[in-house]
Amino acid sequence: MSDPLADLADFLRRHDGINDKAALSRLVAAQFRLTKDRSVYYCDAFAVRFSASAGPNFGNTVLSLSNLHKVDDRPFVVCLVTPAHNHTFLANTTFLKKISHSSQQLRVNNIRGSFNGSDIMRHFEGIPNSSENLRRLFNIHAAVGFEENLARLVEATNNISPSGRTFDPSPDQRQEILRAPARAISFAESREATTLEAELDSKVDKYNKEILLAALIENVNVRGRVIEYLIAGEDERLRTEIVAALTRGARGIPQFKTDNALGDYTREFKDYLTETDVKTKIMVLDSNPKAYTYVSV
Repeated sequence: MSDPLADLADFLRRHDGINDKAALSRLVAAQFRLTKDRSVYYCDAFAVRFSASAGPNFGNTVLSLSNLHKVDDRPFVVCLVTPAHNHTFLANTTFLKKISHSSQQLRVNNIRGSFNGSDIMRHFEGIPNSSENLRRLFNIHAAVGFEENLARLVEATNNISPSGRTFDPSPDQRQEILRAPARAISFAESREATTLEAELDSKVDKYNKEILLAALIENVNVRGRVIEYLIAGEDERLRTEIVAALTRGARGIPQFKTDNALGDYTREFKDYLTETDVKTKIMVLDSNPKAYTYVSV
């Protein structure tokens, strides 16, 4: 089965030198049967935005962050049309340095502002952001998603910490921070760590069929929240509704929001207070492996 993203990249390469953004967008829309939403053309497999410049570097406004949010669950390709070549970049939120335009009030609960061509990373962890690596890069992005990137973009754009002020630890707090690795090692080697792992494993075993069904959800944000709630959610009624929706083929999943807290699963022992962050790993995607993360406070 062909990869629509690779087909798009090949189609754009074959039209190098067209030097006409409007004509190229019409050709691409017809070839891939795309729907147009203002400046964005999209289908289930990808979304694409066309820009034009005299060279490969451009500072034009590309898209608002709110509109990127709509298509961030699929590859979002920016095609820069220049006289000799059609340059392609992946511009999902993972590959944005910051939000540039009209974004002074950008917050995690106030999505606003736009990004420019100069805000798109040209390399990500040593991987060139180019047509040859679109699928590889999107697989990395798919494991992160919009919400995790949003917090990073807010901080990068406004140069603020989440608390609104710089953290200035006291001498005692500094000592506690420096002792954190030793506490983590102590917990990882303790019987309590084995107990915690067994508890989490039992939850995964209990809902293993539902987790496998949830893994088929294409929207990375919905998929992550559903699996997280199956394992760590506290409202049994809501969990039952999610299980029922998954049994129906993921139709009618109830609306819910997970807290952006330190961890998803809190467990207090006599000598340890632990927070566990629940992450999913789709094995066929190129992303850093995730596992249980123990944080000892």
